[in-house]
Amino acid sequence: MNTININDIILSDEERQPCEVWTRVMGYYRPVSEFNVGKKSEFYSRVCFSEAKACTCGCEAYEIAAE
Repeated sequence: MNTININDIILSDEERQPCEVWTRVMGYYRPVSEFNVGKKSEFYSRVCFSEAKACTCGCEAYEIAAE
């Protein structure tokens, strides 16, 4: 059985396929390519939420009751 090193694979631009990105906006999913200029700008400036980062901000001092 031959093994393939992933670093040895090189694709030319003609072999690549464009990837269509969809996101949820106003309750339904739409492709980002269909957004207007302002919505595209807002989409690309988004930052992913990280719960681990949020918990290191000193919020451990607050006791939150989950009832």
